[in-house]
Amino acid sequence: MRHRKIPGEYFYFMMNKKAGEVCSTVSDSHRTVYEHFEEKQLVSGGVKLHSVGRLDADTEGLLLFTNDGKLSDYLTRPENRIEKTYFVQLASSVSFEEQKNYRDAAEKGLLLPPEKKAPQQQSAGAVIKWLNEKECEIILTEGKFHEVKRIFRALGNEVVYLKRIKFAGIIIDEKLSPGEWRELTPEEKQKLEIPSGLR
Repeated sequence: MRHRKIPGEYFYFMMNKKAGEVCSTVSDSHRTVYEHFEEKQLVSGGVKLHSVGRLDADTEGLLLFTNDGKLSDYLTRPENRIEKTYFVQLASSVSFEEQKNYRDAAEKGLLLPPEKKAPQQQSAGAVIKWLNEKECEIILTEGKFHEVKRIFRALGNEVVYLKRIKFAGIIIDEKLSPGEWRELTPEEKQKLEIPSGLR
């Protein structure tokens, strides 16, 4: 039986991801988010630091990092319905009347158009909160490939700017410039606690 490696020290970080960077460890064409960390943070006790889920290269905002495998597994499983909130700017204005149609359709779930490695698939319900005719916040509990972009494409619009602002109850620290990171506070770590019995 394989034993799970234990990090020498557990790390829990928040980053304001910069547009143009990728969440993989190696890339020929883009800078990777891991280049912002020091070697001692990237590997501890043979356990690597990793992002909890991913953001697309052109998406900005809140990205969590840890070397706590059980925690990231819990946070990324769709059945645990962990909320992620995104700020969205759209290409086309949406009238007040049409905003309700967007909200209702997203809440029921939409047939997402196929894209690259993702087939046509059904989305679970999402909540849209409108800020004005071109900007809104959307709350998801899934993590399908390009899900936010495909939701709005299914609604007949295009996302021109996307930023994750909240994940698992943790709100992005707006003091962080794009590409900057910091350790999570004790209060933030508490929000990420796995329910007893699942550890």
